[in-house]
Amino acid sequence: MYHSGMRLILASASPRRTDLLREAGYLFEVEPADVDESELAGEPPAAYVVRVAAMKARAVAARHPDAMILAADTTVVLDGAMLAKPTDDADATRMLGLLSGRTHDVLTGVVLVRTGRESSALVGTRVRFRPLTAAEIEWYVASGEPHDKAGAYGVQGLAARFVESVDGSYSNVVGLPVGAVRALLEAEGLAPRHAPRADAWTEPAPFDRAGG
Repeated sequence: MYHSGMRLILASASPRRTDLLREAGYLFEVEPADVDESELAGEPPAAYVVRVAAMKARAVAARHPDAMILAADTTVVLDGAMLAKPTDDADATRMLGLLSGRTHDVLTGVVLVRTGRESSALVGTRVRFRPLTAAEIEWYVASGEPHDKAGAYGVQGLAARFVESVDGSYSNVVGLPVGAVRALLEAEGLAPRHAPRADAWTEPAPFDRAGG
């Protein structure tokens, strides 16, 4: 099932995506893509994440036409508006204030490019935050964790204490929907090389999770 001659490249600089793909049992290389991630006027969040993921995959595929390229892009959506990575501490504080006590969506677009063919998936997860105090937000922003994360939080890190529920794929909120990725790769004949280690990453349950 696993075709050793098929190179897989993850077009991402995210250590979280690297960890998730490795722990899912795949062998791959990492080569980040440098693309313009600016939002287009009137572009829906779902279209945005798939488009940016495709741009990343195509940029790396242009340098490695014989390889299979996997790329992803994730955003947080509240009231139809995207909350991308914060620009500074004040922006992170603003975002966390908006998320406090409310339910938001995490959308990830995943694109796989191989020899001119493209396949894609869009995965959405509903996440609910408990109400946060100003002191909690200040403490979390000071930790530095929000700086490189969509929506200014990392569900797998210190922000786990803010989350009341996750409805859908937990790994999607971390940054890579592993189930959708595996389906795309297996459709191209690439299965995991090995079963997960006993100490490998699994979807934890630090809070009640609706929807399985």
